[in-house]
Amino acid sequence: MRRPATPVNTGAVLITGASTGIGAAAALHLAALGHRVFAGVRRVEDGEALKRQGGALIHPVVIDVTDPASIDAAVQHVAAATGVGGLGALVNNAGIAVTGAWEHISRDRLRQQFEVNLLGTIAVTQAFLPLVRRGRGRIITISSIAGKHAPPFFGPYAASKHALEAFGDSLRLELRHWRIPVTLIEPGAIDTPIWEKGLAVAGEVLDEMPRDARASYAPYIEAARRSGENAGRRGIPAERVAEVIAHAVRSARPRARYFVGRDARLRALAMRILPDRLIDALTWRGMKMPRRPR
Repeated sequence: MRRPATPVNTGAVLITGASTGIGAAAALHLAALGHRVFAGVRRVEDGEALKRQGGALIHPVVIDVTDPASIDAAVQHVAAATGVGGLGALVNNAGIAVTGAWEHISRDRLRQQFEVNLLGTIAVTQAFLPLVRRGRGRIITISSIAGKHAPPFFGPYAASKHALEAFGDSLRLELRHWRIPVTLIEPGAIDTPIWEKGLAVAGEVLDEMPRDARASYAPYIEAARRSGENAGRRGIPAERVAEVIAHAVRSARPRARYFVGRDARLRALAMRILPDRLIDALTWRGMKMPRRPR
């Protein structure tokens, strides 16, 4: 069990992507700890459902991280609600998973992946940073262990998370002068709806391939889908990540990086001590990929 954090920061928190999964769990957990939580959702009904669960400290905010007008409206709403207090923390959580073979993934799907996971995160951070500075707060971004090691057919998602790693590391140094902590949280497999959505996209991408490509790639993509389904079923609950987010929000000295889940810690360790070729072989075997034809 992680030792409880020193509650030095009990300010207001904005969380993007709070409709389901990690974002919803973090919103409920932080509200239970006494934080005023601005829960970023894309649909009004999702916000109402979350507020019914979390009570008066949950304040739904409709925000689409790919829409500048939506972000600006959310900033105005939160600024008016928090006044001179600003934000104690911004939690960048909104994200999607696009999966499929690099050879045949469409540019439109790649744009969608990066628009949400990377460009949306940057846009929200830029827009809310003045409120974070006003509140002497911090910035927390939900990355993934996939941002350190990319499995086959999860490349677009992993690439967006890898870019988030660079964003978070660079931003941490840029904001050092203002003593604004910047934290990356890197979960492994988590039991959230993103797995189902991402695997559904994999099926769509396979259907979009030329017929001969489908025949060549289908056994491998199917193996990757099964691996993803198994990982999702074995994944730790989103509440475990919510506890780590709360630590990063409330700690006097939040870490620059948190690995969440045994699989994330093991993969991070393996990348430090094992050669790439061995990691490749272990990954291929672990995903139960078909043998290559002789």
